[in-house]
Amino acid sequence: MFNRTRCLQITAALASISLLAGCGLLSEDDGDEMKRIVVGTTSTPSTLDPAAAWDGSWELYRNVYQTLLAFPTGSSKPQPDAAQSCEFTDAASQAYRCTLRKGLKFSNGEPLDANAVKYSLDRIKTIGSNVGPKGLFGTLDKIETPDPLTVVFHLNTSDATFPYVLGSPAASLVAPKDYPADKVREGDKITGSGPYVLDSYKDGAEAVLTGNTSYTGFANRKNKAVTIRYFADSPKMIAALKAKEIDATYRGLSAPEITDLQNPASHALGVQVVENVGAEIRYLVFNPKDPQVAKLPVRQAIAQIVDRGALVSKVYQGTAEPLYSMVPKGVVGHKTPFYDKYGGADVAKARKILRDAGITTPIDLTFWYTTDRYGSSTADEFTELKRQLDESQLFRITLRSQPWKTFQTGYKNGEYPIFGRGWFPDFPDPDNFIAPFVGKENAVGTPYEPAEIVNDLLPKSRREGDRSAGVQEFEQAQKIFADDVRLLPLWQGKLYVAAREDIAGAERALDPQTVMQMWEFYRKTSW
Repeated sequence: MFNRTRCLQITAALASISLLAGCGLLSEDDGDEMKRIVVGTTSTPSTLDPAAAWDGSWELYRNVYQTLLAFPTGSSKPQPDAAQSCEFTDAASQAYRCTLRKGLKFSNGEPLDANAVKYSLDRIKTIGSNVGPKGLFGTLDKIETPDPLTVVFHLNTSDATFPYVLGSPAASLVAPKDYPADKVREGDKITGSGPYVLDSYKDGAEAVLTGNTSYTGFANRKNKAVTIRYFADSPKMIAALKAKEIDATYRGLSAPEITDLQNPASHALGVQVVENVGAEIRYLVFNPKDPQVAKLPVRQAIAQIVDRGALVSKVYQGTAEPLYSMVPKGVVGHKTPFYDKYGGADVAKARKILRDAGITTPIDLTFWYTTDRYGSSTADEFTELKRQLDESQLFRITLRSQPWKTFQTGYKNGEYPIFGRGWFPDFPDPDNFIAPFVGKENAVGTPYEPAEIVNDLLPKSRREGDRSAGVQEFEQAQKIFADDVRLLPLWQGKLYVAAREDIAGAERALDPQTVMQMWEFYRKTSW
């Protein structure tokens, strides 16, 4: 959920914004409670097993599991983590070899060797969860382990993006003894080799982490322990921050809450806000199983009516900007095909599209959204979308919502005609804003197989080791998205981390995948 030419500017922003500069680390003599950092989020994991999650669960995974490669702050391409080195061994980018660090162990004492790597990645395909990350490994043919420290990945086609997949939490490494080869591990335990060990977990409440003293990898852990607290809604999370019950927050802050946290009254309560450049996007998904949604003119009419400017202004108040492509600004190849094709919101044009197609209006449609994944502003966003479409008198919109776990199952089963999703990049590359949404099995659960993208544009772009060389292919893919309107981009957001004044490291806590690196937080010794 990559770019060798620094296609994203996220890392530069993270490095340059220093609103929470630190004064020093805790001493070894400080008490345990002073050492522990408490971070709040509205992004509760859907499962603890990485073979069955392609969502915000990665927030936890990055901190407790290890991957062969990873994205340290300041890097836009993957660097070694569990691996000592990795490289393509052929000109066609179809054979990728990794050499592991010596002496790696999982938290249960089991060795993290080549066989464990193969086991971890093979089980993703074997389990085949329809909400898991198997779609990211579509080019992986087989894995060989010539010796305990060497893993060779053979790909069924050229894929220069494969190292970036290995650097994402999709490729989290698990201990074979504790994770069944053919089914998801149940329960509230994690056996990993990452910067932290999971001491305890209460679904929907908290994850208690302690520094893994056996960890060997890229992360430079600046605290000894972290507790992640999960909130059903952001108002409770903000109240906890102001009451000093938590030290920092991430994910799910609404625009009014961000504005509130930035005002002098919140500063007086000891709260600071770090703003970062983001590649987070929101979009609508159209499911052609629905007889009305299956009609291209219906989808085009909705695209013609939606007023992104009004949506962003009313709901997000400067914390987001209109988006006219699935590839956001700041990513190589970004264009504005939806604006080029539809221009600004225009009800008259939408009416003509439907009239010319002989479609009777008003059209009754149901829009679905999740209540607890993207923050409290989601309900306001869909209320505004309903207002715009209802006022056109071309549509009658009914809104429905579900908690994330139920919602996720529903859209994967094709139950929703139109639904809202958010996307945080699996790795910072334009490929990751195109490829996950196409194919028979894709990230949104609605099969979409545009032949030109699947058979020509993506394969051609993936032969390019220099990721900027595939710009033309990505530009054409964006145009096809706008023509088909199977997805409708709405807005691109900024990223915010709010923290207590005695907490440092927030400006470095988000990696290029916008995943929280808990090890960057630390408590200042004094003011």
